[in-house]
Amino acid sequence: MARAASDYYERGKAAWLSDPEARAHYERERREIEQIDAVIRSLDQLRVDAGISKTELARRIGRNPSSIRRLFTAQTARPELPLIVSIADELGARVAITALPRAAQR
Repeated sequence: MARAASDYYERGKAAWLSDPEARAHYERERREIEQIDAVIRSLDQLRVDAGISKTELARRIGRNPSSIRRLFTAQTARPELPLIVSIADELGARVAITALPRAAQR
């Protein structure tokens, strides 16, 4: 049963992605999610390396511990930039933007 649902989903996705506008939207969203995930993973690794619990990190930046747990367990789809900056600052890091080489840009 699960296999049939998966096949149905994949066929529907393939049909949807055959539209150039839908594919462009999908790719933009996919890149956004990948970048957000990379930032969160980096911050979480810094936290772990520093030996700081999620609860302690939350206390240090004046946030609710549950919001920090959600952030690091991928339950926050689009974290706010001020939160990301606060965490990075507390962990002795900074948020930076890096331009992609021309060949890697869309």
